[in-house]
Amino acid sequence: MKDEMSKISRRDFMRGAACAAIGTALPLSVFAEEETKAAKHMSKAVLVRHPDVVTKTGSIKDEIVQKMLDDAINELFGTDKAVDAWQMIVKPNDIVGVKSNVWAYLPTPAEVENAISQRLMDAGVKKENIGIDDRGVLDNEIFKNSTALINVRPLRAHHWSGIGSCIKNYVMFDPEPWSYHDNYCANLATAWDLPIAKGKTRLNILVLLTPQFHIMGPHHYDPKFTWQYNGILVGTDPVALDSIGIEIMQKQRDIYFEEHRTIQPIPHHVYFAQTKYNLGIADLNQIELVKLGWEEGVLV
Repeated sequence: MKDEMSKISRRDFMRGAACAAIGTALPLSVFAEEETKAAKHMSKAVLVRHPDVVTKTGSIKDEIVQKMLDDAINELFGTDKAVDAWQMIVKPNDIVGVKSNVWAYLPTPAEVENAISQRLMDAGVKKENIGIDDRGVLDNEIFKNSTALINVRPLRAHHWSGIGSCIKNYVMFDPEPWSYHDNYCANLATAWDLPIAKGKTRLNILVLLTPQFHIMGPHHYDPKFTWQYNGILVGTDPVALDSIGIEIMQKQRDIYFEEHRTIQPIPHHVYFAQTKYNLGIADLNQIELVKLGWEEGVLV
């Protein structure tokens, strides 16, 4: 019964988000029809965690990060060796942009960026054909000429969109990223159709080492609203990863505040990414989540 209630609350949460965004009480049958259209296949995601990847002082162990990423990639692509999986992701002649995130308080860790770069080179991509960037992507020759993208960023609460995660990470491909703020960033998925990015993404990595689960205004950061989840989530579907991220963040909020406090604003852009833009799957019932490693406090 508990599982069934959880499913219902998630479904109602997403439908409620849509109704709030539209500003009217549309019949639930409308959303049921859209869900049926968009949920014709399952998405797969792999979550790997390790209790020692982040030390008590906050430093990150690069060798553990590499092992975590390798294990997750092998599981996702059904390989025994990470290099074999990466050779399925990219080809030696690819020009690869690694779309990172440089937000000062919680950037994509260098250890994760280095682990990605190492495996790209192991797969045969030349070092000079690999670029890592965020706010400078539009002027970066690697990204301007890229044939493949790797999307990687940490999960955090966000003042305008509810969460900052995989989908939102592509707004920097637009010269006016602030233009997505209308209606609590409902149309973030459209950034994935920009010419510099469309159809190029080979892998998404949501960094869950020390996620931020609560904010108190634009650009706000307080370390007490982060925790050592010590995880990395990988998949080819950015919507699926974001949906799982919402679930983990919401449960951590409930634990911290000792009551249910819905993420605000409601991250309805994830719902619309499925039902309106067909970018991926937001419905957790349509996502195959494989969990590896440390189980304590997994929350999902």
